[in-house]
This record gives sequence, C-alpha cells and structure tokens, in this order.
Amino acid sequence: MMALQGSEEIEEQLAEPEEVGDEDVSISPAEEITLTVGPGGEEDTDPLLLPWDRFSAWLHCICVVGFDLELGQAVEVIYPHHSKLSEKEKTSICYLSFPDSNSGCLGDTQFCFRFRQASGRKSSLGCFLDQFDRDAPVCLKRDQGHYYGYVYFRQVRDKSLKRGYFQKSLVLISKLPYVTFFHSLLKLVAPEYFEKQEPCLEAACNDIDRWPTPHPGKILVLPIMGTVMKVRIPTCYDKPGTSQLVQSTQVRMRIAVADTVPSLPLCRCFHPVFFHIQMLWELVLLGEALVVMAPSPAESSDTVLALVSCISPLRYCSDFRPYFTIHDNEFKEYTTRTQAPPSVILGVTNPFFAKTLQHWPHIIRIGDMKQAGETVKQMKVKKLKNLKTLDSKPGVYSAYKPFLNKDEDIIKQLQKGVQQKRPSAAQNAILRRYFLELTQSFIIPLERYVASLMPLQKNISPWKSPPQLRPFLQEDFMKTLEKAGPQLTSPLKGDWMGLYRQFLRCPNFDGWFRNRRREMMKKLEALHLEAVCEEDLQVRVQQHTEVETVDLVLKLKDKLTQAEREQLPLRPGTLTKLQAHIDSVILSLPDDLQGILHKPSTP
Repeated sequence: MMALQGSEEIEEQLAEPEEVGDEDVSISPAEEITLTVGPGGEEDTDPLLLPWDRFSAWLHCICVVGFDLELGQAVEVIYPHHSKLSEKEKTSICYLSFPDSNSGCLGDTQFCFRFRQASGRKSSLGCFLDQFDRDAPVCLKRDQGHYYGYVYFRQVRDKSLKRGYFQKSLVLISKLPYVTFFHSLLKLVAPEYFEKQEPCLEAACNDIDRWPTPHPGKILVLPIMGTVMKVRIPTCYDKPGTSQLVQSTQVRMRIAVADTVPSLPLCRCFHPVFFHIQMLWELVLLGEALVVMAPSPAESSDTVLALVSCISPLRYCSDFRPYFTIHDNEFKEYTTRTQAPPSVILGVTNPFFAKTLQHWPHIIRIGDMKQAGETVKQMKVKKLKNLKTLDSKPGVYSAYKPFLNKDEDIIKQLQKGVQQKRPSAAQNAILRRYFLELTQSFIIPLERYVASLMPLQKNISPWKSPPQLRPFLQEDFMKTLEKAGPQLTSPLKGDWMGLYRQFLRCPNFDGWFRNRRREMMKKLEALHLEAVCEEDLQVRVQQHTEVETVDLVLKLKDKLTQAEREQLPLRPGTLTKLQAHIDSVILSLPDDLQGILHKPSTP
C-alpha cells in the first residue's frame, strides 16, 4: 500500500494558467493517453463505451444550486439531463452546497462534502471501472457507498435581487476522491458558467464525455473549454512520499494531479493544534469520534481531509464528513445521546454544534486560518460546561491520554521553519513525511505478521484446493512485537502494545485486514494456477476416464475465466500456457466432445 502522491508545489501551479515555452521538457515515464481523432475530426469511439459512459467514469452529474426566496436552496439544473438523483440526495446536495448562514463567505469559496448514496442504485460501468480501481492506492479508490460533492460557491452583493446578494453554487458530484483535481477543474468551469450560464455547462459536459477513462499510472490529456489539463493518477506501485509532476510544452496547459489531499496545506490546517499533531494521528488511527469546528466550509473540509490523510497509506475506513450541517440526513443518527458517538469525523461550522456535540470525546476547534496567531496549548476538558470557551478558543478539547510519548523533534523542526520563514510547500512536505514514516513504522509489523499466515508454496498441490490462510491471532501477533516491533524503524517511545491492542478493535484494522486477506487469497489462487500449468496434463489424462477428463477441462476453463475476471497476480504467460494445456487435452478427446468443449466458457 502506497502513500498519497503529490506535492504542495502543484497548488501554486494550479493557481493560474501558465504559458509554457516550446522547449523539450521531460515527463514521467508513464504511458501517455491522448484523444485519437478520426478523419472527420471526431474521436474514434471505443466499441465498449456508450455515449456518456466516459463522462460517468469521472462524474455522476453537475448540479447548479441557487437560493429561492420561498424554497431556500434548490437544485436549479442537473447536467447531463438524464442523470438520476433521489429526492433525498437532492436535499443533501442543496444544504451541503451552501455555507452555513453563520458563515459570511463573500466572493468565491471552494470546499468539499461527502454524503451517502441512495440504496438500490448500481452503476452500469461497475465491472468496467473495477479494473482501473485495482491499480489505484487504497486512498484513491472509488467510494462505493458515498458521493463526493466539489463546490464552487459565489456570493456577491447585487442590489437588483430582493435578498441583496447573488448566491449560487456549481457542484460536481463524483464517486472519485480526487479532491485537488476536481477543485482545479472547477476553477476553470465555474467562472465561465457564472458569466455565460447553461450553454457553458453543456459544452463542459461534452468535453468531459470525450476524456479517456481515469487510469492510474497513465498520463491523461483532458481538454476542457479551450484549456488542456494533463493529469497522472497515482498508482499503488508508486514509491511512498514521491510525486511525478508532468510538464508540458503546450500553451495554456494546466498541470494537475488527481489526488485526495496532497496539496492541502497541512501546516495551515493543523496550525491551531500545532502541538498535538501526534495525538491527532492516534485519534484518527484508532477511529475515534472527532468533530472539527471551523469558521467556514473551506476550512472545515480542508481540516477533515487533512486528518483522514494523516494515516496514509492506511485507508481511513470509518465515515467522515468534510462539511456537515444540521439538515444532514444523518444529523439525528450522529448527534444522539442515547449511545456513544459513532466512529466518524465531522466538519461543522454552525455554532449550534458546540452545544449539540459537547458530549463528544474529542473536539478540535479551528480558528481563522488566515489570521492564525501563536499555537494554542491543549485544553483537556472532561465536562464541557463552559460553552463560551469552547466556542471561541482554538484548541483540542479531549481527555485522551496518548499511548506514545510526544515527538519534540518534529515540533522543533516545524517551529524552526516558521522562524526562518521556510516555504509552506517545504513545511507541508516535512509534516507529510513525518506522518508517512509514523504510519509505516506502525503498519510494517502487521504486514510482516500477516505475510507469515500464508501457507508455504511447497504445500500447494495442483490437484487439491488451495490451502487456507492461517487465522490472525492477536496474542501471537503481540509476541512478534518484542523482536520485530515498531522500535526497529521509529525512535518514539511509549505504550506501542497498548496502541496496537486498541487498533485491533477499530474499523481501520478491520478494513485493512479484509483488504490484505483478499490480496493474499488472490495470491494463493495464482500460485495454485501456476502449479497446474507446470504439470504434464497429458500424463494425467491417460490415467483417468473420459468423464474425468471432461470434468478436468470444465474446471480448468472455470479457473481461466475466474483468473481473467479477478485479474489474479500471475506470472507473465500463465494464462496463455493454461489455455494451451486446455486445448491439448480437448484434442485428445473424441470429435463430438471436442465440439462441445471448444465453446467459450460463460463468464
């Protein structure tokens, strides 16, 4: 599993379109996908893709949300027009697309939200897109149960309107957690839309429907409204903590990286809770209930996404809402006092939440990031009675006692950077590297132990079912920590054993282990198939009856179909070799059986 890729330098490059000279510039060694144009000027179409399939691979739809004096927020337009949203989903989008009434966001504001997908809807592109998801880092895989909303909100004074303000949001709805990329796309599309209205959206949708599908590891050339974006989606095979920037020689070329939060200014997000970054890492790692109270949706969503990213390359497996309102469908579910708060990270802006969520165990109060002063010391509050204090002072409100001793070195290093006016990109890179190394030190012992659960290759017989993985036994794992624990790679002292015991009971471990178990089961199937390919099947056929031989052929064809469908990690040429084996066995049978068995297997 690899870390989120990217660099904060990209953010600066995304700020304005750059004109680049004609000189040759080296690019990433990844394969470049360009749009193939036929003789008539139209793109050659993939016979497997129908109209709007390419659009659907990137976005579910584009919404325009405006403010109606009688109805309040309302979805005014949905593009493409055939896109389907349930009434519940429309309601969620309406409320989440506008900053809370207490947030005075004048001008243009960008932020992100996440909401549950209505049950019962299945994507017609599901199987097709799974192959692209396979190579993506776990943090960048499609979200199966939720949609992301990427918002460009404009609020400006307008005396011609009864309210005195023009208020409207352009929202991209997608399954993809490519936050940096979609915010960059909005910076191109939204200003044009506010000036030229709906024809502009139609043109943008048609452009997106000509894009190649999102393929990790390949350089994708994406034309949009007269500008070209060049994007490389990271892969799970990339080296952790690295970035492959793509340079271009085209005029008005925008450089973008489709990544979750690499360009988020981590130091700015964590500034008000500067001394507690390590504690926050523990809280996120353990899936603790966290609420982030911020002055605006932009700061709320940035901070929640930064928290979720701080345990990368581990995937955060609980729910998280970068921006959450009192109108959310899950409001009652998440604010009830009849049970313990759920494993979720909420980002909120309405001061009402200071009272509603005061029973939550961990509250992070973020002040105005633009005017952040000195860092605030942690305030440990067991009973949050003083709501005025909670509502006004930035800090971490928690009675949590960290398992690990505080790392003073990273604090000193970052403080020194502030004093020396080190560039923000460098500060962010230091903090990202710190989180990455901390998570890797924690996860390596788990990876090592789980790898030991694999059966030995010598125990894999081609004519028996693949052996089972040995079970994960907590006490056996804990014993391995004495000699091969995190102390081998991390200088941090503390109760590592206690941290692991707590982690093994949380959703993040469950999600990680399920994923690793699936990968190992695929590896076992692949080893078993490779063992079959090494056998001389003709010798086996001679030792068995005709009926047994037909049964063998049918089983091998099923194996071949399964291997192609599940994309097993096989050695090159294995499937070709297996097909040759199947063909040779069929040829040894009578003609009537050959005719039947040569029919293709049903997937």
